[in-house]
Amino acid sequence: MKLLTFRYRNQTHAGLLDRDQILPLPWSELLPAIKAGRKAIREAALGAQPIPLDEVRIEAPIRRPGKIVAIGLNYLDHCLEQNLTPPERPTIFTKFSTAVNRPGGEIRWDPALTQQVDYEAELAVIIGRTARRVPVEEAYDYVFGYTCLNDVTARDLQRGDKQWVRGKSLDTFCPLGPVVVTTDEIPDPHGLTIRARVNGELRQESNTNQLIHNVPALIAFCSAAFTLEPGDIITTGTPGGVGVFRDPPVFLKPGDHVVVEIEGIGRLENPVGPYL
Repeated sequence: MKLLTFRYRNQTHAGLLDRDQILPLPWSELLPAIKAGRKAIREAALGAQPIPLDEVRIEAPIRRPGKIVAIGLNYLDHCLEQNLTPPERPTIFTKFSTAVNRPGGEIRWDPALTQQVDYEAELAVIIGRTARRVPVEEAYDYVFGYTCLNDVTARDLQRGDKQWVRGKSLDTFCPLGPVVVTTDEIPDPHGLTIRARVNGELRQESNTNQLIHNVPALIAFCSAAFTLEPGDIITTGTPGGVGVFRDPPVFLKPGDHVVVEIEGIGRLENPVGPYL
């Protein structure tokens, strides 16, 4: 299934995408649908009256996740472009949920706060069940699905603070979507082409088979330390090609258009709006 959250006639709904139309579901967004489970979603979609896709505004599929667990330095090429040794265990940080942005939503910032804003294409894992101390071999049982995420980053804040949370968590700095694809359609997420384009120029291109720590390993590692809940997000890291490590470095600016694309999921597009 391809599931989403959308706005139609001043109301927000969860929905199931069926080609060029949406089957509305009886939840105000996707998070309670995830908690209800796949069977309840399929049953609810059976009698739904379709809505044309071009008549809705797509929102972030999960507008306020309980946690966004982010993984740094998890593609070999991203480590190599920084002359770093790949980490032996996952590098974890977080993005605050107030950073979540919808597909098509403007990425914006105050230039007095940061002048080095960068893009990062990432595969995001959506947790479907409460997970605590999950062994690697059972990890897929706790995954609901996958989506695209742009881990927008203020590099000057990230480096200046010596830790990453503030530079990763500015409002609008977590575009998410457009859909969540359930695990029945993507049983193994480790063979998906992932790309980022800025103004049509290809900046990142890799494959999720290049992840240093794969999805089951990340779920096991995280859940050994803290509980993962339905709707929580693990965003699995970005490949090489980010702006800060280009020669010369290239950062986002008002008027830019950023696309994150993952095979089997779709395209997450966001304009860069005017400065705040």
